[in-house]
Amino acid sequence: MKKILIIIAFFLFSSDIFAFDISGLQPVSPYGVFSTFSSESLPKSKTSIELSLERSRERDFYRVQFKGAYGLTDHFEVMLTVPYVYDYLGSVDGVEDIAIGFKHRFYDEGKYGPSLAYIAAASLPVGHEGLTSGGRTGIGLILSKRLGPFRGNFNISYEQPGKDSLQDEILFASGIEFSATHDLDILAEFFARKVHFSKEYDQLEARLGYRLKTSDYIYTTVGIGADFKARSPEYRLLLSVSFTNVKGKNKVMKIYEEE
Repeated sequence: MKKILIIIAFFLFSSDIFAFDISGLQPVSPYGVFSTFSSESLPKSKTSIELSLERSRERDFYRVQFKGAYGLTDHFEVMLTVPYVYDYLGSVDGVEDIAIGFKHRFYDEGKYGPSLAYIAAASLPVGHEGLTSGGRTGIGLILSKRLGPFRGNFNISYEQPGKDSLQDEILFASGIEFSATHDLDILAEFFARKVHFSKEYDQLEARLGYRLKTSDYIYTTVGIGADFKARSPEYRLLLSVSFTNVKGKNKVMKIYEEE
């Protein structure tokens, strides 16, 4: 009987681990909306780094992420995300798989059409046993379009985990930026994710917040998110600070209709 109880507890614990929402590659502010990528990228030879903090409730855990990006050209950017999780399920602490990747904008925004970029990513299987997917590889497409003070971003991505016991992940994400003032953007994001432990779109999450340009080289982002389907997480709190050697965000070219 004791052995049976141990086996049952093991499978219950394993199912909770598989339910963990692995972060993967993440954008660096201001070139994205929370976890939604923008087709905009760093200028050539410019660098950005970001430190983000996350508090999730039901499932309870804390996550710290170090993110970095470097512009190889004005259209090609390499990225890195190193996440660390604390107190997951009350006992699991450790690094998630480290994600690396690149983003290439192959079509610039026009008068009517959006800018287009693709992204390729891979996660190194170095995470804590309870926080790893065994590594994974993925690809995605990014569409971005500005209309007045609004900028919309849409992402679709596919990722294949290294563990055979996990499902492939599919993500649809949309993020909107509203330029309320010269230094303040209001942010809204919604995404639907078919996660690694399910064959259905079990994660439907919305996030709302703002991004403040606290100096020419520093951006601070604050947000709150909630899942509307499984209520997992019930809510999450987000805070990040990014540093860049680009003075202000890339200037946006205004397009006027000829009379």
